[in-house]
Amino acid sequence: MHVLKKLRDGYVIWHANSIKLPPFTSANRIRKKIVFSGRVQKVGFRLELFRIAERLSLTGWVRNLKDGSVEAEMQGEESKINFLVNCMQSLKRASVKKVNIIEVPVTEDDENFKIVR
Repeated sequence: MHVLKKLRDGYVIWHANSIKLPPFTSANRIRKKIVFSGRVQKVGFRLELFRIAERLSLTGWVRNLKDGSVEAEMQGEESKINFLVNCMQSLKRASVKKVNIIEVPVTEDDENFKIVR
């Protein structure tokens, strides 16, 4: 099983790195809490979200929830956060059935994006 996970993770990283990022206009920083529901665990969803968030210079975190969904808090420009959410909804190997988004206060001491285990 370890070999299959390693192959999947390699593919996920390749896929996340191959997404063409559009030009973004500069805007104020915001923070959103987002919960993705559907078939989003055991498909490399957190890793893909993490890698794209890094490429977009977003800060925050992502984690699996016990109910099978994935929760993330993302901070940065709204257009970048929206782009990332759209990317995650369009993944073929996952099946996002529902996305719940709420705005939360900006965290000043956030410096990077991380996967919370």
